[in-house]
Amino acid sequence: MDFDLTDDQRLLKESVDRLIADQYQFEQRKKYMAEPGGWSPSLWSQFTELGLLGLPFEETLGGFGGGAVETMIVMEAFGRGLVLEPYFSTVILGGGLLRRAGNAALRGALVPQVAAGKLKLAFAHVERHSRYDLNDVATTAKKQGGAWVLDGAKSVVLHGDSADKLFVTARIGGGTRDRAGIGLFLVDGATPGLSRRGYPTVDGLRAAEVTLAGVRVGADGLLDDDALPAVEHAIDEATAALCAEAVGAMQAMHETTLEYLKTRQQFGRPIGQFQVLQHRSVDMLVALEQARSMAMFAAVMAQETDARERRRAISAAKVQIGRSGRHVGQEAVQLHGGIGMTAEYKVGAYFKRVTMIDQLYGDADKHLSLLAGLGGLFRDAA
Repeated sequence: MDFDLTDDQRLLKESVDRLIADQYQFEQRKKYMAEPGGWSPSLWSQFTELGLLGLPFEETLGGFGGGAVETMIVMEAFGRGLVLEPYFSTVILGGGLLRRAGNAALRGALVPQVAAGKLKLAFAHVERHSRYDLNDVATTAKKQGGAWVLDGAKSVVLHGDSADKLFVTARIGGGTRDRAGIGLFLVDGATPGLSRRGYPTVDGLRAAEVTLAGVRVGADGLLDDDALPAVEHAIDEATAALCAEAVGAMQAMHETTLEYLKTRQQFGRPIGQFQVLQHRSVDMLVALEQARSMAMFAAVMAQETDARERRRAISAAKVQIGRSGRHVGQEAVQLHGGIGMTAEYKVGAYFKRVTMIDQLYGDADKHLSLLAGLGGLFRDAA
């Protein structure tokens, strides 16, 4: 399989890498985090200028026309910078739902706004009881006249406090855990009855608890009355993007640790000259490269139309990302000694982000169980 980048992909990588190197030093990130929304509007504008906000959308609608590889390039760079802006929630997750469930008219109306940086999206799906089960939806949507009325609560809505519009799942039929009967709605953030409580997450990003109390949505607000397949595909694509982001964060942890081993003096020489620490740094590199390979595999398979094969690949990648992230993070903290435990130093921030990525949409143990249920990574012998 050819993993060489095209000229356009190399140009994209160079542009994003340069932006992150120039604008996302760790001390600058702290300043962005202290801004009112927890991220930098000026950086959001620069994302717009580079065309990053239109990355996965059609060129005819003002997008970049990129695919999974372009998404991997951007997300890996964002992982190295620990980017705070609502890119994942708006472009990756929200954009995926828009492509999978939105009709041509809706895409034509919203994609240009997203690409221009004028519209931020979020996906309100997870509920407190649902854990990792995407089909476990208790929020209800009942038809009243020509509208739908939504009631329920959603948890850990990524960047839900700053979103202009929210994709919301609600049950229009069936039992709480049935796969059928889940509708996908597009709700304006200012709709009466919708309330949001924003808060910082452990990795420094933002999320919100969303409450829906008699929220009325017009008939055109229902995008899909059997939305679970579209939701699962969008989540699989988003998970592949998270895998790439985790690789970027792991690479930064490895590079930072190597630099520390070369400069930290003990017993009259750099501690990196001690063989046992060299072995541990090599083990970090092996774990990183294993994760990188699986992230590439996930990117290639993210748009696979065969849901079973796609989920096998995504679950396998998520298992490796979770295990590699834990190993690289623990080693980075331990090899830094006491400084690695401080909130002021960047290694801990990277480890927190990688840990959060492991938890999103199923941790390594969950995906190992899913992979086993699917018969393993490779196709059935039959």
